[in-house]
Amino acid sequence: MKTLADLRQCSDVPVVIADHQGFITYINSCFTEVLGWQEADLIGQLLTVILPSNFRDSHTLSFSRFQATENATVLNHPLKLKTVTKSQEEILTEHFIVAEKQSDVWHFGAMLRPLT
Repeated sequence: MKTLADLRQCSDVPVVIADHQGFITYINSCFTEVLGWQEADLIGQLLTVILPSNFRDSHTLSFSRFQATENATVLNHPLKLKTVTKSQEEILTEHFIVAEKQSDVWHFGAMLRPLT
């Protein structure tokens, strides 16, 4: 199982990390190269900015449910989902999502390997 520290060490695949409220706290340089977003575009923004509009409500509900129950079906295995680039193009990516509790607060990270 990967940790958030492991994700921060990745340089060959886009990585995004968010806090317990879903605000983006980190992206790596590969994220910028592949998806076009700059740190200034995303740090402090909600994760939903990089999600297709038709998936945002589902994501928000699942995110809230996990916070309440700490049960998830999407963690620690690959998922094929779309990610929105800075140019608003939706590309198919393989997401590998991890969650880590730090000082009783959850943080989330994902590798977003492009499949196109």
